[in-house]
Amino acid sequence: MKKNVIYIHTHDSGKVLSPYGYDVPTPALQQFAEEATIFRQAYCVGPTCSPSRAGLLTGMYPHSNGMYGLSQRGFQLHDYNQHLVNFLKKQDYHTVLCGIQHEAGSYTDHKNGAKMIGYDQDITADNSGLTEQELVKWDYENANQVREWLQQTDKDKPFFLSYGMFATHRKFPEEAHEDYPEFDPKYVMPPYPMSDDKRIREDYTGYLNSATWANESFKIVIDALKEEGLYDNSIIIFTTDHGLAFPFGKCTLYDTGIGVSLIMRVPGSNMIGEEVEGLVSQVDIFPTLCELLEIEKPSYLQGVSFAEMFKVMDHEVRDEIFAEINYHTSYEPARSIRTKRYKYIKYYDENYLKINRTNIDNSPTKTLFHENGLEEAMKPHEGLYDLLYDPGERNNLAGDERYKMILEEMRQKMHDYQVKTNDPILSGHFKIEEGWKVNRAETYNPSSKDPNDYLKAGE
Repeated sequence: MKKNVIYIHTHDSGKVLSPYGYDVPTPALQQFAEEATIFRQAYCVGPTCSPSRAGLLTGMYPHSNGMYGLSQRGFQLHDYNQHLVNFLKKQDYHTVLCGIQHEAGSYTDHKNGAKMIGYDQDITADNSGLTEQELVKWDYENANQVREWLQQTDKDKPFFLSYGMFATHRKFPEEAHEDYPEFDPKYVMPPYPMSDDKRIREDYTGYLNSATWANESFKIVIDALKEEGLYDNSIIIFTTDHGLAFPFGKCTLYDTGIGVSLIMRVPGSNMIGEEVEGLVSQVDIFPTLCELLEIEKPSYLQGVSFAEMFKVMDHEVRDEIFAEINYHTSYEPARSIRTKRYKYIKYYDENYLKINRTNIDNSPTKTLFHENGLEEAMKPHEGLYDLLYDPGERNNLAGDERYKMILEEMRQKMHDYQVKTNDPILSGHFKIEEGWKVNRAETYNPSSKDPNDYLKAGE
């Protein structure tokens, strides 16, 4: 009997969840991790919502699958037939969407998104009339929709279910789920390397509020799988798209941007309750599923299977992982390579090496940075970081003679990968196409109403 595949994903969570040691109230996720396999060194292919998810769901890097930027800003896959949903449909899987998808149009427009991607069924609850701060309640209702669907579905037909949550995206809810006490900012510590500032602590409590809703929604889905006898015949994937929506997290190639939670439960695995230290990329999930499901993988996949990691302790499949930025709200072409020890980042727009402020979500923390020189902060054209001594990636070693050979090696490895995957940035800068919504690099507010704050087609 074919195994079901359940893909559960949050928004903007990084690794800042209790299974990774953070003081974040996610007990249901913690329990799941103890019944599954936790990957300590998992990374996305692009630290912005649509490119990240598209990379996972096509097994291709954003510069190859066409998802250069956010789907709600006009970006699309080159070919939706390459999406995991359509691949599994050809293998006689029933495909179901509930909640957020971020590969087609607006992430809240589930009807058109499900149709454009090709899902067989959309069981998402109505979200009309909800503010962004209330969308965590939509997550909770969607979890109940999943439970009801699982109770009624034909258990003999394999299915792929995507359950996507708005949490922990901004705007954060003002209150935690009712089963949790109110968080007092005096007793909260923002995760490293955020500053321990009162305004940041107050902002971070909003993330904690949102995490409680994610946890309770997740619990409903997992409990339903167990109650319906599906838990032990399903590959269950929990992950997120990229790092937290705070400055120097989301939409950066630092580990705070590309590091993601990845917890998987695979029937028959030898690694239940274990941790995996080897490097993996979300681009590897598609080929891994093919091997686990014993399905021939399509030729377009660019990732590598890590299925053997569920059988053999300390098995490794990669020496390095790659990630990129093309567009978030503004154009910020950048590429990175990360090994266990080092990170190399290259920014391609040498004419604008200031911080792309629209690529930081508006927030009280962003305002604090803005009041303290964010407009003048700079990025290096190249960055090299020793992650053992400098996990916060603050000491750029690219100009240090002692690291010259390492810098050259990382440059060469990244170039080889770019050539292998036909990275278009090697041939010059991207040009804005009709239908893309892109802020100018120097703009502050990504939601600006001033048309002069946006690039025009051809620029």
